[in-house]
Amino acid sequence: MILSGKEIQRRLGGDIIIDPFDEKQLNPNSYNLTLYPELLTYRENTLDMKRPNPTCRLDIPEQGLLLTPGRLYLGRTREYTRTEGLVPMLEGRSSVGRLGLFIHVTAGFGDVGFAGYWTLEIFCVQPIRIYPGIEICQIYYHTLLGDYESYRSGKYQNNTGIQPSLLYQDFEDKP
Repeated sequence: MILSGKEIQRRLGGDIIIDPFDEKQLNPNSYNLTLYPELLTYRENTLDMKRPNPTCRLDIPEQGLLLTPGRLYLGRTREYTRTEGLVPMLEGRSSVGRLGLFIHVTAGFGDVGFAGYWTLEIFCVQPIRIYPGIEICQIYYHTLLGDYESYRSGKYQNNTGIQPSLLYQDFEDKP
């Protein structure tokens, strides 16, 4: 089951943390998250899964930043979230998607117990100007059935900034 907006608000401060929270961003069954004014891009055109890939930082000024197709941008939400006993999910807003802007290429599924800022995998199909603080995506919550172990020690837990891929760490543990 998906929680209603009223249920999300009722659970704030308990098994759902959204900080900062603004009631104006609450929807009938989700909550809109906003874009932090910074992006990362990879410096090299060819990426390697088995090693860290260097990034460069882009600030999003108030007058906006023009994104170009064919390039992956990593952003993050301004809001910190923490969830216990529920599965958080992230989706793009339909108004943003209708402009050809995808905010998570593959990773919209959160783990029960995740705490941190959501890294956004931003890709556009045509040039588009984005702005800091826009309501770029929405978080919603599924109930969880059965016993579970919370996500506590993962690579991205308790992050404080935009997280480039840490997949290379998976290869470090293998012979």
